[in-house]
Amino acid sequence: MAENLKNKVLSEVLDIKKIKAVNQPIERAHGLPNECYISPEYLMIEREKVFKDKWTVIGVGSSVPHPGDAIPYNLLGIPLIILRDKENKIRVFHNVCSHRGYKLLEKPCSLKNVLRCPYHSWSYNFDGKLVATPHIGGLNIHDSNNFDKSNSNLKEVKSKVWMDIIFVNINDNEIEFDKYVKPLEERWSKFISKEDKNLLVHSKDHGYFSLNVKSNWKFAIENYCESYHLPTIHPELNKVSNISDHYHIQGLPNRFAGQGCDKYVQPIKGNKTFNNFPNWPKDLNKKAEYIALFPNVMIGLHIDHFYIFWLEPVSINETKEHLEMYYIGEESANSKELESMRKDNINFWKEVMSEDIKAVEGMQAGRNSPVYNGGNFSPVMDNPTYQFHKWIANNLTE
Repeated sequence: MAENLKNKVLSEVLDIKKIKAVNQPIERAHGLPNECYISPEYLMIEREKVFKDKWTVIGVGSSVPHPGDAIPYNLLGIPLIILRDKENKIRVFHNVCSHRGYKLLEKPCSLKNVLRCPYHSWSYNFDGKLVATPHIGGLNIHDSNNFDKSNSNLKEVKSKVWMDIIFVNINDNEIEFDKYVKPLEERWSKFISKEDKNLLVHSKDHGYFSLNVKSNWKFAIENYCESYHLPTIHPELNKVSNISDHYHIQGLPNRFAGQGCDKYVQPIKGNKTFNNFPNWPKDLNKKAEYIALFPNVMIGLHIDHFYIFWLEPVSINETKEHLEMYYIGEESANSKELESMRKDNINFWKEVMSEDIKAVEGMQAGRNSPVYNGGNFSPVMDNPTYQFHKWIANNLTE
């Protein structure tokens, strides 16, 4: 009964047969239908079935470096707060006062002791507990025997930080995070150890850029998953990470897919070098892997740097892309001596990601064609992208 109700809602937006066609063998499968990229009504279904039901990325821990640092985030209309508490733990709360529903935080800030509502000054500590209710019992009477503060704490969102990436599971009905990320951790254990992960440092001077893209968020994931477009869209990247040296990283039943490269060469000139991961095997020092962890984060793992490329869906045809750059140790990440190298490195990746804008915006424009059926896949070159389409389709109908 519940499954029929879900499909009925989805069927009001698109033909369910088009979704089922995605699950055909790759030689016969069609991609997700146009409605998944151009329908605002569909996006609301996706918000429920993908972004609220699954582990979704909303930022990085480095954006709130100190206790009391807080930033607001809007997940397709759902207002959230990312806050670092006094125990140095990152927490996520719904950005709404329990009193009259006022939005608590409008812009990033550094809080001293409490998060205070601008409307009636109800205040919450960094654990989300309601600690002050001015004049609740009348003028200058700040408590009431008939009011239990513990029933009006902020509503916390289930969250987890992994390699500085902040994940949330708003509906709290996903598998435990450790199980979710375990297949990827096991895959990357041949490159980096648990101790290596603790060496990652976000660059403060050349560690971030964002891009505003006029396309649906899924196109960025689809594009990232394949190397088929390297010679035409990324001629410079193809010189250091050639298409002939790439291999597929398959997704299902795991929740990631992407590409690996056997002969990556860092395109930074000069005699100096960044620090390498200490436990990265010497016989794998030319390898790099580019993985999309579904739904909305893409990760680049190299022997000497690591980036997080996460997506903020704005509307059905608008996406804000965020790239966060990390190095191994403080010297590589922030020393003056290596600043020019860091600048060159992030500029290189900004150029690469900017080149993709033409591709994803071109696909967005094409999805307005009434004769397009979702497209076909190359059985050889498109398998990781096909895996992502299947993952979306399965989550819409499960």
